[in-house]
Amino acid sequence: MQKIGDKMQPKDILIENIDSVHTTEMGVGRISRNLDIAEDVVEYCKTKILKSESKVERKGKNYYVENDDCIITVNASSYTIITAHKKSKKK
Repeated sequence: MQKIGDKMQPKDILIENIDSVHTTEMGVGRISRNLDIAEDVVEYCKTKILKSESKVERKGKNYYVENDDCIITVNASSYTIITAHKKSKKK
């Protein structure tokens, strides 16, 4: 667990609360459509969050998890996955 001073890093906080990560029924449809996946979107996103190479940043009330080819947005207080989308290809 990385700390700066007495403060836990966003990734550590999110990992510590991984069992609370969930989404809504509407979120399931939006995330599966945006990422073009048919599997369990919550488990898919949790796997992405837990990868060692994932980068987590907190901006305001949300965590933004960047990993592989996608960005996942998680509410910082409720741990609800709000949305996820594929990263745009750089030209």
